[in-house]
Amino acid sequence: MARRIDEVALRLGATKPELSTASHSMRAAVALVLRESGDDLEALFIRRAEHEGDPWSGHLAFPGGRIDPTDTGPRMAAEREALEELELDLSDARILGQLSDVPGHAESICVSAFVYAIAGDPVLRPNYEIREAFWSRLDQLADPARQAARSFTYLERSMSLPTVRLLDDPRAPVLWGITYKFMDEFMRRIGRPIPFMPWADPD
Repeated sequence: MARRIDEVALRLGATKPELSTASHSMRAAVALVLRESGDDLEALFIRRAEHEGDPWSGHLAFPGGRIDPTDTGPRMAAEREALEELELDLSDARILGQLSDVPGHAESICVSAFVYAIAGDPVLRPNYEIREAFWSRLDQLADPARQAARSFTYLERSMSLPTVRLLDDPRAPVLWGITYKFMDEFMRRIGRPIPFMPWADPD
């Protein structure tokens, strides 16, 4: 059960992510940024600003975005987006590994995720795309009181999906979708799997 950066690096290095070679109309990349805090690790999340016509308006996510033609690859895109969105420079941060690519179900998109470690409390300056940035302890993901199934409608498709409430405000958005999938894989690979939801049958 990894609760330190070095332990995370060892566990991520022990398994290989599944990287997509399929063709997608859109590719994106995100950064899962970790830091040590007391007896646990914290992950950095963003809450996107609300913009009409933006399919990810108001959602919780990792810093990141679309891969530009000028990017040398998805990792560069993740680092560029973190700098643009939060003025967070990850170019010298410790890279711990990569998670499996996650394709979208409602549209042709594939997202790559890279795991970084930083120290201290960097000043984060969200740009116009970001409503707020915040750190969340990993032990919150294992709290049954923060888990629930919710119905979502995305691109005219309705789905019942697992969620985790990271912010204490009950009116705030919850973690779900692609970012939830990344956290689900990450927590499993570091030996701290998100528990089965109350409605799920482990058999």
